[in-house]
Amino acid sequence: MPSVIETLSSNLLVPTILFFVLGLLAALARSDLSIPGGAAKFMSLYLLLAIGFKGGSSLAEHGIHMDLFLTLLGGVALSFVIPFVAFGLLRVMTRLDALNAAAVAGHYGSISIVTFVTATSLLDFVGLDHDGFMVAVAAAMEVPAILSALWLAHKTSSKGVNDNGLWRDLLANGSIVLLTGAFLIGAVTGGEGMQMIAPFIVTPFTGILCLFLLDMGISAGRSLINNRDKLSLGLFAFGMLMPLIGAAMAWAVGAVIGLPDGSLFLFMVLSASASYIAVPAAMKIALPKAEAGIYLTLSLGVSFPFNITIGLPLYLWWVM
Repeated sequence: MPSVIETLSSNLLVPTILFFVLGLLAALARSDLSIPGGAAKFMSLYLLLAIGFKGGSSLAEHGIHMDLFLTLLGGVALSFVIPFVAFGLLRVMTRLDALNAAAVAGHYGSISIVTFVTATSLLDFVGLDHDGFMVAVAAAMEVPAILSALWLAHKTSSKGVNDNGLWRDLLANGSIVLLTGAFLIGAVTGGEGMQMIAPFIVTPFTGILCLFLLDMGISAGRSLINNRDKLSLGLFAFGMLMPLIGAAMAWAVGAVIGLPDGSLFLFMVLSASASYIAVPAAMKIALPKAEAGIYLTLSLGVSFPFNITIGLPLYLWWVM
């Protein structure tokens, strides 16, 4: 097992994560390094488009059958529900205001692609098979959590506002429209559509993601400096507790569905992970007043390392 943990820990030393660290250190050092606002918004939109289209294309490739339908339904339901559980815990365990609690909660209903990829590598290492359609489930779990976070933000931080037309406003949010629209376009066009735009959404993806995380690191560092009093021990405890709660909820749902061990493990990983790509991009557009230094530090700085080094072996032990 030590060799497995060492292999998992080495996944932290990848360019995307290190560029986030670079941005964080630059901000903490009071560097004037910055990404122009227009470029940052473009990168957010690009990542939403690419992630959505890839997910839809994967769904088209694997087709639709009962196991896929039940797992998709369970995943979407968990993605909707987990932010409400996270929001409640945050309001009890921390001093976060409703807006920031909602922004953080949305990250924990969504998923981390890097954690998912690392989990599939671990399955290959131990020789445990899994269903290929789990990639489509991962894509389907991006959007519901964002909707839940936006609903919580509007409901709890906009007192006295008329709720009429709330869902219309949420569903018309630009980041949601782009992510879901790209997913549907990818599902309709399938492999042929992927071949047509692969040079745009595949090859440049990692480089743009590095720049995006550099910008997020700068935002996180500057927010950390300005909001040190908000990062309490309760927040760090939440960042390690919430993945365990998400994994337990997924285990219960996956057991009812009857998922095999490998797919159940991935289902637990999806529900335990916290997004640091799609949801930060969406929050930056949809909830610009929320503090990136809080939600990105928790998802990428606490929950991601916890899942990679401790969570994955624990979840695998759980299902075997």
